[in-house]
Amino acid sequence: MPAMNPQSLYHQALSERGFALDPAQAAAVAALQACFEVLQCGGRPQGLYLWGPVGRGKTWLMDLFHRCLPTVARRQHFHHFMAWVHQRLFQLNGTADPLKALARELAGQIRVLCFDELFVSDIGDAIILGRLFQVLFEEGVVIVATSNQPPDQLYRDGFNRERFLPAIAAIQQHMQVIPVAGEQDHRLHPGAQQQRYWVAQPDALQRVFKQLSQNDAGSTQPVQLGSRLIPVLRHSPQALWCRFADLCEQPLAAIDFMGLCDRFPAILLGGIPALSGEQAAGRIARGTEDGAARVLAGDRELPTLAPKDDSVRRFIALVDECYDRRVPLYLEAEVPLEALYTKGYLAFPYQRTLSRLREMQLQRFA
Repeated sequence: MPAMNPQSLYHQALSERGFALDPAQAAAVAALQACFEVLQCGGRPQGLYLWGPVGRGKTWLMDLFHRCLPTVARRQHFHHFMAWVHQRLFQLNGTADPLKALARELAGQIRVLCFDELFVSDIGDAIILGRLFQVLFEEGVVIVATSNQPPDQLYRDGFNRERFLPAIAAIQQHMQVIPVAGEQDHRLHPGAQQQRYWVAQPDALQRVFKQLSQNDAGSTQPVQLGSRLIPVLRHSPQALWCRFADLCEQPLAAIDFMGLCDRFPAILLGGIPALSGEQAAGRIARGTEDGAARVLAGDRELPTLAPKDDSVRRFIALVDECYDRRVPLYLEAEVPLEALYTKGYLAFPYQRTLSRLREMQLQRFA
């Protein structure tokens, strides 16, 4: 049996699965193969940072690489990785330099860390990553990551972005940056359609729920999620049916959507409004906010936000989790898919979400 390596798996996909040759993918595979060979010989290669538009095969290529690695490698979606980091930092509260302790603990468990969809939009994550990346590289961990942005564009225009600049410098020093920017969105290859998105047809989700639940009427009782009670339209062991307002307009986070995907094989979300909106500038003053004094010299600008951007951020996290876990997501909205979110602060990350939602309309998904 031939040895399994990224190059052989890639060529196998080309010859046996009918995948199209993509020069940008081939260049990335060559870099992954070189990294793999150094690791096999006990060396310490540079990490790899694969970036490019949505649907170019970055995740698939990274997964080919990860399949060839021994058990001293860890592969996670970036949301999952950060959820684990926050949980572990909480557990290490009281430890001297908990970030350094966390990084050394991780380095003691793995040689290679693979994470998918690196995207930083939160100042807390930006500050943590600035230090964490530096310590992980110092400890000899090889990082292979995918992203839709080159390193110098990460957290662009973010609040206090200077706190993230050390992470960018560490990426550029310790990782080979490789564009995977072929002309074709591979998620849109022809395939049999399966409708999972409806416009102004609330009865459609009722029919889907009945079909998925095998005529089980289900329950209208709220779903317990940790200490939260999530209002639902119905739920059964086979499906969860909620309103957009109850999942995306409430203070839920990515870890909550992970819990829902752990529990339900399919999720139905109805009543989705048009999500675009005009942005409004935000400004806060440095120092006290009790009205005693306003320090004009210390004012700082916040990113302009549209009124619905918080709910859009949660919607993106929900789609990401369902896509990564292959949990079908059935949606009913006021407007067509292409018009759902066309303008706002999150327009760039939403392009990945739109690509994933398009793929979810194919039978091959799930």
